[in-house]
Amino acid sequence: MLLKDKVLLITGASAGIGRAVAIEAARQGADVAINYFDATDAAANDTVSAINATGRRGIAVKGDVAQADSAPAFIEAAVKAFGKVDVFVSNAGICPFHAFLDMPREIFERTMTVNLHGAYFMIQAAAQQMMKQGKGGSIIGVSSISAYVGGEYQTHYTPTKAGILSMMNSVAIALGKHGIRCNAVLPGTIQTDINKEDLSDPKKRAYMEGRVPLGRLGVPEDLAGPVIFLASDMARYVNGAALLVDGGMFVNLQ
Repeated sequence: MLLKDKVLLITGASAGIGRAVAIEAARQGADVAINYFDATDAAANDTVSAINATGRRGIAVKGDVAQADSAPAFIEAAVKAFGKVDVFVSNAGICPFHAFLDMPREIFERTMTVNLHGAYFMIQAAAQQMMKQGKGGSIIGVSSISAYVGGEYQTHYTPTKAGILSMMNSVAIALGKHGIRCNAVLPGTIQTDINKEDLSDPKKRAYMEGRVPLGRLGVPEDLAGPVIFLASDMARYVNGAALLVDGGMFVNLQ
């Protein structure tokens, strides 16, 4: 029960990494508010049902993180339901794979506003609430191994993930004096809806699996433990850290 009686908020949590983290947070004793947008209401409600099944409370708040006004609305809904915000996880993100030379402006701009702008305003709103409470907190930004490496069809995506990592470094400094810890997790290749089509190619999948020393691609549940650790008091002196969760892919140069 690493998060006993804490309140955790997470964006983009109707499926994938967000859903896995939300459910594990509830198992660890937290009440959980999830944000969702592109997914159906049924998918979000299913995540809430899984949270409630642990004996904790869950709510789902629909909102497009690309719209700055969705940030204070999400925080306000969570505080109304649970009274406070102890942990905030900025997870929402998109990656519509596309070549660089003919990248449509709308795809580039949408990726930037969801992944980077959305993270900025959500984290800012969460920090403002934590400041009001005066008891510190933990903020976790879901970056990516893509913050360190490139991708031919991710020229719009990798800059956003590098930006999230840089943002977490800076807000760790800005908020540390208020007892608010800010850290990043950097997933490797995790099997989610984002890369489902890309990994449907057997050759591509075999290549990616071969890059991982542990011999398999990640699943959303692989991120839950690292996020819960950073959210918990066990990480009370961890601030401004970047935690790779990639099965060893990044260090495999052979």
